[in-house]
Amino acid sequence: MGATSQTADRGAVELTLQPRPDCVGQSRRVVRELLQHGDRPDLVEPTLLLVSELVTNALLHAGTEIELRAALDGTGVRVEVGDGSPHLPSRRRYAATSGTGRGLLMLESLVDDWGITRHRRGKTVWFELSGDEHVATPVGLPGRVRDPSSGGEPATTYPTQERGRATVSVQLQNMPLLLHAAWQEHAEALLREYLLASMDDPAGDSIQVHAEATDAIAVLEEHVPRTDVRLVPDVLVADAVEPRVSLPLLHVPVPQGSVAHFDTLDRTIEAALDLSREGLVLTPPTQPEVQTFRHWLCRQVLRQAAGNGPEPWSVPPEDADGSRWAAPVEPVRLDEAHDLADVASLVAQGRAVVAADSSSHIVAASPQAAALLGYDDVADLIGHRVVSIIPERYRQAHVAGFTMYLLVDRRPLLGHPVTVPALRRDGTEVTVELLVHEHHGEGPVRVFAELREPSG
Repeated sequence: MGATSQTADRGAVELTLQPRPDCVGQSRRVVRELLQHGDRPDLVEPTLLLVSELVTNALLHAGTEIELRAALDGTGVRVEVGDGSPHLPSRRRYAATSGTGRGLLMLESLVDDWGITRHRRGKTVWFELSGDEHVATPVGLPGRVRDPSSGGEPATTYPTQERGRATVSVQLQNMPLLLHAAWQEHAEALLREYLLASMDDPAGDSIQVHAEATDAIAVLEEHVPRTDVRLVPDVLVADAVEPRVSLPLLHVPVPQGSVAHFDTLDRTIEAALDLSREGLVLTPPTQPEVQTFRHWLCRQVLRQAAGNGPEPWSVPPEDADGSRWAAPVEPVRLDEAHDLADVASLVAQGRAVVAADSSSHIVAASPQAAALLGYDDVADLIGHRVVSIIPERYRQAHVAGFTMYLLVDRRPLLGHPVTVPALRRDGTEVTVELLVHEHHGEGPVRVFAELREPSG
C-alpha cells in the first residue's frame, strides 16, 4: 500500500505514508510540488533536505505509518511529520567523524522555529521555514515540546517518556557508562548498515526489525546518563577510572511493548556482526567485552520482565584478564619487520615495546617489555589481549576507547605520553610513561606502545 493523499491543494498537502523505503521519495515529491505551485523555489532545497531527514528518521526509528503535513502561507512553509513512536529525538554527542547523530543540529541550523508535539499515538516533529535570514535555535537547547496532557504549553525539557504507558522496572546493577556509550554508537552504526544490506530480502521485514531494535536502544538512551569524561590525555586518565565510570544501580522503566524488542536487538546485532566479520559491512567488529555487555543488557530486560531478579554487570571471571579471548596469532618480529622501522629502532635501543592488532591482541613485544611486565619469555605475552596488562579499574576505559578508535577514529591518547599503571603478571603494578602510536604499514600491527620510566 503506498501513500494515501488526504488533502491536496495549492496551499497545503496532507499524506499518510506507509513505512516503506519509497516513502521518503514520495514525501519529497509532494512537498516539491507544493513549493513550486506556491512560487517558493527558494524554499525547495532546505525544505526537501529537512523533510528527507524527518521522514527517514520516522521510517527507521518508528516503523509505523507516517503522517506528513505541509502548508504554505504568506511568510513561508510549515511542515509536520508524525509517527507512532513515543521516543523524542535526542541530540547525539557522537564524534565528529561519526556517520550519524547530526539530524537535530541540521534542523536547528536551517529553520526559523521547530518543536515536537506529543500525542496519544506518538509524536509529531514540526518546523517553520521562511527563507529569510534568521537566528537559528541555539545549539545545546532542546526543541520545544508540546504535551496536550499539560495544556499544550512548551516544556523546557523533554517530558518523561513513560507517562501513560505500562512499564517493567528493570534494575541495571554496576552499570558501565563508558562501555554503554561505545556500545550504543557501534550498535547504531551496525544496525544502519545491516538494514541497507537486508533491504532486498523479499522474505524479511528489515524496516520493522530495525525499528524494534532502535526502539530498545532509545529506551536506554532516555535513562542511561553520560559520563563527564574529558578527552584531554592527562585528564582522561584521571577521569576514566572506576568507580567514576559506572553506576552502582540504574533504574530503567521499560515499556511493556518494548520488552520483546530487546530480543530483536540482541539477535539483529549478532546477525550484523556476522556480516562484519565476513567484511560485508563497513562497521568493524567490536571488542568481545562489548558483545558480552550487549548480551547482559538485553538479558537483564528479558529476565526481569519475566519476574527474575537482577544480575550485576561484570566481565565473567574467566574473561577478566582476557585469557578466554586469547588467540593463536603469528608473532611479529619487531626487530626484523621491514615496515616497522620505527618500532625496530626502539627495540634496537633496548626500549620496552608492545604491539597489538585491531582485535586488541598482543602480537609482538620486546624482551624489555616482557621483563618489565614480569614475564620470563616474550612468547608468554603473545596472543593475550591488551587488557591483560591493564589494571582492572582502567579496563572499561580501554575497551570503550579502543572501540571508538576502530569505529570513528577517536584517538585522544595516540601520540600523547601519559603516566599510567601497568599490570604485571604477578598482579602487582608498575608505573610507566605510556606513548601509543598508530601503525600505517602492512601486517597485523595496528598500534604499538612504548613503556618508559616516568620522567621526573
